[in-house]
Amino acid sequence: MDYKQALVGLLGEERVSTNLTMLEHHSHDESYHTPHLPDVVVFPQTAEEVSQIMKLANEKRIAVTPFGMGTSLEGHAIPYAGGISMDFSLMNQVLQVRPKDFLVRVQPGVTRTQLNKELKKHGLFFSVDPGADATLGGMAATNASGTTSVRYGVMRDQVRDLEVVTADGRIIRTGSMTAKSSSGYHLTGLFVGSEGTLGVFTELTLRVYGIPEATTAARASFPSVQDAVDTVVDILGAGIQVARIELVDERSIQQVNLYKETSYPEAPTLFIEFHGSEQGLAYDIDFAQNIADGHGCTQFLFETDSKARLQLWDARHNLAYAFLHKSPGKKLMVTDVCLPISELAGAVVDARQAIDRAGLDGAIAGHVGDGNYHAILMIDLNDPEEVARAEEVNAHLVEYALSRGGTCTGEHGVGVGKIKYQRKEHGEALDVMQAMKHVLDPNGILNPGKIFGK
Repeated sequence: MDYKQALVGLLGEERVSTNLTMLEHHSHDESYHTPHLPDVVVFPQTAEEVSQIMKLANEKRIAVTPFGMGTSLEGHAIPYAGGISMDFSLMNQVLQVRPKDFLVRVQPGVTRTQLNKELKKHGLFFSVDPGADATLGGMAATNASGTTSVRYGVMRDQVRDLEVVTADGRIIRTGSMTAKSSSGYHLTGLFVGSEGTLGVFTELTLRVYGIPEATTAARASFPSVQDAVDTVVDILGAGIQVARIELVDERSIQQVNLYKETSYPEAPTLFIEFHGSEQGLAYDIDFAQNIADGHGCTQFLFETDSKARLQLWDARHNLAYAFLHKSPGKKLMVTDVCLPISELAGAVVDARQAIDRAGLDGAIAGHVGDGNYHAILMIDLNDPEEVARAEEVNAHLVEYALSRGGTCTGEHGVGVGKIKYQRKEHGEALDVMQAMKHVLDPNGILNPGKIFGK
């Protein structure tokens, strides 16, 4: 029996598709990487169904690529080996909210916006915000983070327990609901960030937080990137509880002004958000402003009203759209390196110079509180020479980061785009990773071609 017919036998015709439109939808993510069609798309509803699919795929040596919302940026969800694209859109239930434990149990297809809407009823929120409305399964698979990681941590810090289906169809749990454990290997930490190469997530238990009493946003402009980064280091060193602290360069502000017809100061700018009590925030804002003034801050604005806060953050939120809107026919290539904070200012300046030398247009923005920054490059995918120049810039930024104790990816993951840097970054540790992969997936069916290559 053909394995596609066997899948129909497991799930029914309505949840197994070979429709070309459906295959094309699952052939790409939001990256610039080349699409590739799967052979079939399946829509499981339970862990038991995922287990049966994996047993069949393992027996037949059929590749399986998990698919959430397709918002990944390094080709993680592209099924380069064909086979099965496993879509989790029907596994999208918030299973349990435990307010007194600050925990929630969810299926992998739940999106962060969906989760926060449910949590708000309990005075809670989920902290990780990668920008896109990604699924929580996909966010765990890539160890996503984003603007709030400086205060709350990255995805790996929020995952207490996973239900995982292994390549041979076993259903295992990796952790518990407790805040800590010294029992056995830390399997949860191993599976988070594994990009679907070690197992398929069917349930997640996540840490959540109380909605803060008060939130204030601020925007601060500086004469130089170094002044802005020095301000961040001093704010963090002073113990001020910032929830977000973002950096955008002068070119970015210029583009936003062009796109939104605004008149923001065209200078390196920090966007800061404070969470806490009314009384505590007043002190923190005053302290932060004094620190910024000590580093030559030319403008410091803050707002507590929710609509005004959004307007204050407008330039940061609209950065990618500003370049896309003014660059018809081009697509974003987004780089993603992370360095020690002390190295960040030099890295941002070097990145700006590299982009200018290459004759490319683009922006630089960073989660400056944790040393992670992005260069947003506008490229014409139909122009091989321009694509090559962009890839050279990307390579230069990675080499710079690695030479200063950094990493080739702070939050987007390896996928296919960062495979070439794995040996240089990890050395012999990469062999250990490959050995783990072989033990858990000896037939190489789980998201083949990602992290390690072919």
